[in-house]
Amino acid sequence: MSWDIALTKTLRHGDARFELDVRFASAARRLVLFGPSGAGKTQTLRLIAGILRPDGGRVAIGGRVLYDDERAIDLSPQSRALGFVFQDYALFPHLSVRQNIAFARRRGWLNPAVAQADAAVERWIDTFHLHAVAGHYPHQLSGGQRQRTALARALVHEPAALLLDEPFAALDNPLRRQLRGELRELQALLRIPTLLITHDDDDVEALGDEVVQMKAGRVVGADAPLEAVRS
Repeated sequence: MSWDIALTKTLRHGDARFELDVRFASAARRLVLFGPSGAGKTQTLRLIAGILRPDGGRVAIGGRVLYDDERAIDLSPQSRALGFVFQDYALFPHLSVRQNIAFARRRGWLNPAVAQADAAVERWIDTFHLHAVAGHYPHQLSGGQRQRTALARALVHEPAALLLDEPFAALDNPLRRQLRGELRELQALLRIPTLLITHDDDDVEALGDEVVQMKAGRVVGADAPLEAVRS
């Protein structure tokens, strides 16, 4: 089973309260969490990654248990060995493209050296055609270059699975189509479990083998991609 998820979390903001209770299991290598804004998709991804602590439940990916409250298992985000691409990419503005990618290879918070040689970093710079901008800073990059840098940083430590939070939301339609195609090719090349969240029908059709539909903090269905976008 690629994905075995059962998580609960009560989120509070002032007087507002949001109850998240997400449960799904799937053998799909390319899984999509699909639903409207406010459904709880991003919070679910953060719980899986260990960025946010759940109130209870279980997370197992590829048969490896990352969190289980009954067994007192709660691996740190680093120990979970998951690649995470944030919606805003979360690149360090004071680091170059090469340093941003290399940062994922370091322990602790010291910045990578500007000219540090690392074959794994160079591999992903090559894969995403970033050589021309490897010394540039995030504010000097296009939207597509920022996304490729974020993907390279997520993949450079050879994660057990890749989590993607609305990866095309900030891009215009032509670039979105181009990068959607690139990600599809990457999924075929890497063949690691991928969990992508989106509210875009085109992402679902292009990038998912199975779709888990969410609404108001709950799973409301699981379908093949075409059935999900038609429902």
